[in-house]
Amino acid sequence: MHQSITKERLAALSDGIFAVVITVMVLQLRLPARASFAALLEEWPTAVSYAVSYLLIVIMWINHHFLWGFAERSRGRLVLWNFAHMFAASLVPFATAWVADTRMAPVPVFVYAAVIVIVNLSYHAFAYDVMPAVPNPRGGRSDRRTALLRSALTLTLFTLAMFLSLEFPHFAFLLVTCVLLTYARPEVPRVR
Repeated sequence: MHQSITKERLAALSDGIFAVVITVMVLQLRLPARASFAALLEEWPTAVSYAVSYLLIVIMWINHHFLWGFAERSRGRLVLWNFAHMFAASLVPFATAWVADTRMAPVPVFVYAAVIVIVNLSYHAFAYDVMPAVPNPRGGRSDRRTALLRSALTLTLFTLAMFLSLEFPHFAFLLVTCVLLTYARPEVPRVR
């Protein structure tokens, strides 16, 4: 069955899922209670959680497409890892809305960070399966090893943010945001 699922078709389906995730998030944005700047400012948790989640989805999409460049074809295991990654992406709107509705309370921030841990684990598995285990042409460490090291480091920091959120939810959310920025550049960092 998976033989009929081409690499291009699976990437297009993933694009559609990312688009739906962003649409669901934007539909969950709340309007301020009053028509004033003060009312708009009161909704800062909604704006911040949406902006960070939008950044997360954009980074996921960019890196997802970067990884597809390494895939030679669609295989059964790759299809499963892709769907696991899409499942993780589908949890982001729920966690985002909860963080916004509770004004960054500890447990919702914990869940938000946990969702990002799930996203990171599924990305790690997807990257491990799709990236070649060959050295890069410049003679440094392999692209795969470097990408997986970066993924392991960020996974550790996201997990730390999960537990910090129970005492310091705003700091934990800031840590998540900063760690997300390490994925803003999809190319695997080259070792010289």
